[in-house]
Amino acid sequence: MPSLYYLAMVKKILNIATFLVSANLCGQTSELQKEQASSNYDQAKSKVVEKFKNVKPGKFGEFVPGMKTKIITTKKIIALTFDACGGPTGSELDTALIEFLKTEKIPATLFISGSWIERNDSLFRQLSLDPLFEIENHGFSHCPCSVTTNSKYGIGGTGSVSAAFDEIEMNARTIELYTKRKPQFFRPAAASADQACVAIANELKEKIISFDVLSGDAVPGTPADVIRKNILKKVKPGSIVIMHMNHPERNGFEALTEVIPELRKQGYEFVKLEGRSLSGKK
Repeated sequence: MPSLYYLAMVKKILNIATFLVSANLCGQTSELQKEQASSNYDQAKSKVVEKFKNVKPGKFGEFVPGMKTKIITTKKIIALTFDACGGPTGSELDTALIEFLKTEKIPATLFISGSWIERNDSLFRQLSLDPLFEIENHGFSHCPCSVTTNSKYGIGGTGSVSAAFDEIEMNARTIELYTKRKPQFFRPAAASADQACVAIANELKEKIISFDVLSGDAVPGTPADVIRKNILKKVKPGSIVIMHMNHPERNGFEALTEVIPELRKQGYEFVKLEGRSLSGKK
């Protein structure tokens, strides 16, 4: 990512931070708050860049070593996870899906990007206040996480240790400013990262989450019945299901209205990822 772009994003976050915490820092000026936040961020970034300056990228993809794909359990529990990717064509909200989760009292983990938050400030505040939902990190600019030029589905990767740090930490701090809770989990765009980024995320106290059940709702035009079959065929105790909440036209809600009753009939319960022991492919 161009350095000027990231400088602009840092400035934007510092302005958000000043606005959100000013009432709690009486006696300090906005400029002092900005200086403190900027200094803290720059110091943390410098340490990570120095530590990983000679890192090798390793394997890249959705299931590289260190990424988490399922809950360790023998119980019939499932984690439904929903990505909000953001960007010019991905910043909507499937309100019918969210209302369905609320009505059915189904806890879920929401991976939300910085660009989606920017376009949906009030909606994000509402979601972050609902105890049914766990808010996690989907990257500040919605990029696959790689210290080289790896890309996925035509989406360019972060490209360096410095940019990978910004992609993870910038959005984590944005989420924390709103929710008062720093994300524990990070899912990069296309759920794709290299091993170097897995290590960088771990250094930042975030586990990278992939999935073991691909719903297929990311593909435009996928029928609800296909999404339903994808989930029901592959789900098992401890599954992490990946879906999306930012494309109301892609049949995720329609599929879930059939999937949820069927899974309940099979004895499954729905959980958030927070507090769960997780494993991945070796």
